[in-house]
Amino acid sequence: MARITSTILLCFAVATICAQSAAEPPADFLRSIGKLYVVVAVIVVVFLGIAFYLWRLDRRLNDLENQIDNHA
Repeated sequence: MARITSTILLCFAVATICAQSAAEPPADFLRSIGKLYVVVAVIVVVFLGIAFYLWRLDRRLNDLENQIDNHA
């Protein structure tokens, strides 16, 4: 059990060291060339589109359920 725990801790230590040696995070790179806000805007538009689609789908399903209940 101690061997497994020490192996896992060693893997986390190596991963942390490798992560710290990265030159520049992608967010800093995108911010430096002014594209970060474009990426955020695209993500927001996609999220709003999916939310609107699900809202409309829910309304349509509720209408169909009401029609089925009225006929039964």
